[in-house]
Amino acid sequence: MSNIVLSGVGIQHSYRDGKLVTPVLAAVDIHIGAGQRIGIIGASGSGKSTLLHILGGLDTPSQGEVMLQGQRIDNLPREQMRAVRG
Repeated sequence: MSNIVLSGVGIQHSYRDGKLVTPVLAAVDIHIGAGQRIGIIGASGSGKSTLLHILGGLDTPSQGEVMLQGQRIDNLPREQMRAVRG
């Protein structure tokens, strides 16, 4: 797909509570092109909000990477991430 604006590759995320690890996302790939509209659907607790938080830079994936207009954003320092989100 040309003109990819936002993409996530191999996104994995788990929540930890002490020794308990709860996997939420497992190797999610998503590519969103310019002007494209998408819908994210699933059952309650399936990871929809977690995926959106990761793609929006509000959270970081346990593994994988998020690219915005060709620039990796999931590993940016907080100050740079604020500028990206702004």
